[in-house]
Order: sequence, then C-alpha cells, then structure tokens
Amino acid sequence: MSRFTGPKNKLSRRLSHSVSETGKEFKKGKQEKKLQASTQRKISDYGVHLKEKQKARFIYGVSEKQFFKTYLEAGKIAGIHGENFIKLLESRLDNIVYRIGFASTRPAARQLVNHGHILVDGKKVDIASYRLQPGQKVSLKEASKSLTVVKASLEAKVLRKEFIYFDAEKLEGTFSRYPERNEVLENIKEQLIIEYYSK
Repeated sequence: MSRFTGPKNKLSRRLSHSVSETGKEFKKGKQEKKLQASTQRKISDYGVHLKEKQKARFIYGVSEKQFFKTYLEAGKIAGIHGENFIKLLESRLDNIVYRIGFASTRPAARQLVNHGHILVDGKKVDIASYRLQPGQKVSLKEASKSLTVVKASLEAKVLRKEFIYFDAEKLEGTFSRYPERNEVLENIKEQLIIEYYSK
C-alpha cells in the first residue's frame, strides 16, 4: 500500500485525529458535528486496532510496507515493543527535519530530503527513511538555506521537542537522544498497533 496523497482534512476526519498534529483539519460547525457523530458510532475490535494503526501511519506518512518493517525491527530491540516502534519512527530523517523546523509539515520535510537539500553530519543524505542515531547532526546545504519553504518554516517559531537541539547560528539541528514516550504522539495508543500486527 502506498502513501496517502489525498486531502489531509478528509483523512483526518475519517480517522478522528489530526494527521498533521496541528488540529487545523477540523473546523467548528458542521464538520465538528460530523466528527462527533462519527466517533460515537460503534466499531468492531478489529476496526479499533486498524484505525489506530492508520492514524500513526498517516501521521508519519510512510507506506504500509515501511510501517510493518519498522514494527518487525522494533520487536528485535530490548524493551517495550510499542515504545521502540515509536522511537524508530521518530528517528527517521524526514521526521527529524520536520521536528527541527526546516519544514512545516512532514511531507514538506520529505521533499527536502528527497531533493538532496539535507546533510547528515556534513554529508548529503536523500533517503527519507534514513534512521538517525543520537548525536547525529542535521543541516541544510548552503544553497538550500535560502529556500522559501525553509525560511517560512523557521520564521514560524517552531516549538521544538527536548530531544532536538537547534543551533540557530549554524542552522543545524542535533538529534540528541531518542524521545521519551510521553514527549510524542500522546494520543496514539501504540499497544493497539502491536496487537493489530500480532494477531
């Protein structure tokens, strides 16, 4: 299954969750009433697990194949499977570019990576799924620092997570450590995702 490329508003309403993590997809009035009505409908146990999986997958913008592969990798790491799963998703290069603030959305961050604008420890990396290790530094190519999308995002006063260190003078972000579970995606119940795949 490929990535969802349709309207994010419609997708968010279907999942009853903001896939952009901003809440902008939901507007007051008729849409809000429709959302409330949809969340009140009873869905099957399978539907509950599927919906949680889809919420997380669309937030990170990864294909089903990549998502499942990450689930399997997380199961091989010591610790809690679900928390390891989230940590691996968070350490993707496109996600870190977004968390640093070089792009205002994950899709925009993915484009920056795919188009060769991003450096990791000074070397170009154009693979969005590249997984960062704590301590690695992410920056922009010199010619890419003047990109409109980058300047607009940085001027938006990004609220960065504590596991991201940003050097404003160098325009460089450091993936300091893996995030604690309570620092990201508080509304996602990752155990439901683990149960979905383990059935």
